Amino acid sequence: MQQLPADSEMEKKWLYFLVALAVLVHGSGLWVTIMAPDAAIYAALSKHMALHNNYLELYVEGSDWLDKPHFPFWVTAFFFEMFGIHTWSYKLPGVLFVLLGAWYLWRLTRRLYDDSVALWAVFILLTAEHLLISNTDVRAEPFLTGLIIAAIYHYYRTVYVWSLPHLLAGSAFTACAVMTKGLFALIPVAGAIGGHLLLMRQWKNLWHFKWLVAAGLILLFITPELYSLWYQFDRHPEKVVFGRTGVSGIRFFFWDSQFGRFLNTGPIKGKGDPLFFLHTLLWAFLPWSLLMYGAFIRRVKLLWQQGQVKNYEWYAFCGSVLMILIFSISRFQLPHYTNIIFPLLAMLTAWHMLHLSAKSERPVRVLQYSVTTVALALPVLLHFVYRPVNTPMPALIVLVLLFILLLTLHRRVKTSGLHLSFMRSGLAVLLVHLYMNWIFYPDLMRYQSGSEAAFYMNKYMPNTPLVALDAYANGIEFYLDDRYIRQDTAAVKAGIPAALKQYPWYVSGEQLQLLEKQGYTYEVLKSWEHFTTTRLSLEFINQKTRGKTVQHYYLIRVQ
Repeated sequence: MQQLPADSEMEKKWLYFLVALAVLVHGSGLWVTIMAPDAAIYAALSKHMALHNNYLELYVEGSDWLDKPHFPFWVTAFFFEMFGIHTWSYKLPGVLFVLLGAWYLWRLTRRLYDDSVALWAVFILLTAEHLLISNTDVRAEPFLTGLIIAAIYHYYRTVYVWSLPHLLAGSAFTACAVMTKGLFALIPVAGAIGGHLLLMRQWKNLWHFKWLVAAGLILLFITPELYSLWYQFDRHPEKVVFGRTGVSGIRFFFWDSQFGRFLNTGPIKGKGDPLFFLHTLLWAFLPWSLLMYGAFIRRVKLLWQQGQVKNYEWYAFCGSVLMILIFSISRFQLPHYTNIIFPLLAMLTAWHMLHLSAKSERPVRVLQYSVTTVALALPVLLHFVYRPVNTPMPALIVLVLLFILLLTLHRRVKTSGLHLSFMRSGLAVLLVHLYMNWIFYPDLMRYQSGSEAAFYMNKYMPNTPLVALDAYANGIEFYLDDRYIRQDTAAVKAGIPAALKQYPWYVSGEQLQLLEKQGYTYEVLKSWEHFTTTRLSLEFINQKTRGKTVQHYYLIRVQ
């Protein structure tokens, strides 16, 4: 294979600039309204923790909540206590953990390869499509993105040279990852370290006693999670969780939340598709997905050439492949699960990009420019089809300036045409997400009626509780400054208590008809169009057909 010439100093400076720009873009969604349902639930959980100074129990709408472990909520609640309860203080920890992952990726790749591969790997990671989305719609994955690569780095540092500090740090990061997503967070860490040693036939290091020490440390470090689960659930078998009593939080953590989902036998079920993550990565890792698949194919070929195995590292390949294989045969699959191995994919892709053969340069350059063109066309098409109400002029000016920079980059950077195509691909994705975070998402969130109702109440009816019927009310619990009271339909049929009639009610159009059938009269105070913003459809995006897809929610006073 022919290696491309080393990057010029000018190219490196521009890469540093583009990485810094990527960091700013990752922070550009900090003020976008938190999306329901998942992120809004996580925000409400952390808010309850901070307000009640209760870091042991998880509650949503006053009910016990057993689904995810505690670590992200502990971190977010701490940020709430430090900075106050805001949209940006909920999202900031996720962004910081992604940046932590980028820093550890740089440190690991520098040691395994060189500065050039490390810098490109960080640029690839921070411009990967779904990672940018996840730092706007923050859930658990941004935390895992940073924790897992940090754990791999510290364990790597103790693979060949015994180091207690690195073993402690690797085990602490791994434990935090387990307390974020469960035992399956061990897969990419163990796969990366164990897979590399296995392929390198380093049997002595593979079966070293230090890994038993690491396992013991991980178990020790997750005791806060185990104690919290015991405190809330195991010592209260009378609690009704998932529709039954006698639910063990510790069993759920070790089995039902992971193996139960994997085997589809737990209380939370899904549908499996063996090819789900392969076709998900096609869009989730854009604009680098096809290059990433090329990197995997290249590494598989090297496996057949036994003499070349020892000339390469296998941490990135083994950690990501094992994770994809395990999740592909699982019955519970979601697109954001892939984010946790993005640092490994970025390292593998960067190595592949910088070691392409001469005959591959032209087709790869054409491919990247094709991806760039499509990426730039999408927000333009989206803007004219969706037609947002407001287009802030400052945002438009910045977008135009970045587009001009993209077009004139060849005059500013002296580098190969191939590297120039890579820079433009990443810059195009950053431009797209600035448009999404500054123009599209702020307009879209007008259709999340729960948060809109909370904003309205805080402004025009402060210090007033709000009553909502049945289903979780899309951000009300987090954004409402006062008390949120949930009523079910059965209670309404039995008769509304006089005490609740003094408060405004948030209801859907169907629930309004139910109140009418029960003989209640009401006054409409405010109405909103509603759509589930995390499940966009072409019919909704099209401004001409949007009216057919939206529901209507109302703020009323029952009389």
